[in-house]
Amino acid sequence: MNSNKFKKLILAGLLITAFQLPAISAKKNEEFIQMPKTYPAKYTSKYIKQITPIYKPTGKEEIIYVALDMLKGTNGEFSRNAILGNNLSGRPVKIEFRDLGTINPDYAEFDALGWKKNKQLFIFINPRHKDAPPGALAALLSHEALHQDEFNSLAEETYAWTMEASVWYEISKLYPESNDELHPLVVRENTLKKLFERGSYSSRYIKKTVMSNEGYKNLPATSPGFEDL
Repeated sequence: MNSNKFKKLILAGLLITAFQLPAISAKKNEEFIQMPKTYPAKYTSKYIKQITPIYKPTGKEEIIYVALDMLKGTNGEFSRNAILGNNLSGRPVKIEFRDLGTINPDYAEFDALGWKKNKQLFIFINPRHKDAPPGALAALLSHEALHQDEFNSLAEETYAWTMEASVWYEISKLYPESNDELHPLVVRENTLKKLFERGSYSSRYIKKTVMSNEGYKNLPATSPGFEDL
């Protein structure tokens, strides 16, 4: 083989390699995107892309998609289905992080708020929880999804707080990476979990906490769908 032919073969090989490299690099980047450390291992970029169409009607936040998906197979399955549209409005609940003080100054320090405007249900979450573990957000959402109308009561709050505690109890076992004890939302969830465990996995002590909460002092004892206190 003469030198000219050899040079042409080398050049052709280099060109083929040059065209292949970007595709290979793109594929590797897609496979090895670093996800937040509080995401369970199964929540890869590929898996999240697969579940996004299911949860997209609730809003734009990826972490909310993960949180809702983590409710599958837990006591929060009812809440997950409610958020996806199986609720009194018949529509998916819209979820977003929002400064709750802009709704009412009294709500500024709330962790989350269930809201109804016309026929649309909303769940607004305090922006300080944007970086919370999705497992803790899942427990919070399981609570807020139970508020589906303009009525509230001590019985409803007791049920919602107990739901939240039971879901967090499950999630903290299923996904221990969610238990980031330095995050304020996790502190809330662990406080509820202790009350739940202390009451032998019932609402006993949670009910007492709800009854003594100043924010609930004007609530009636019961509300539609929550007639037992």
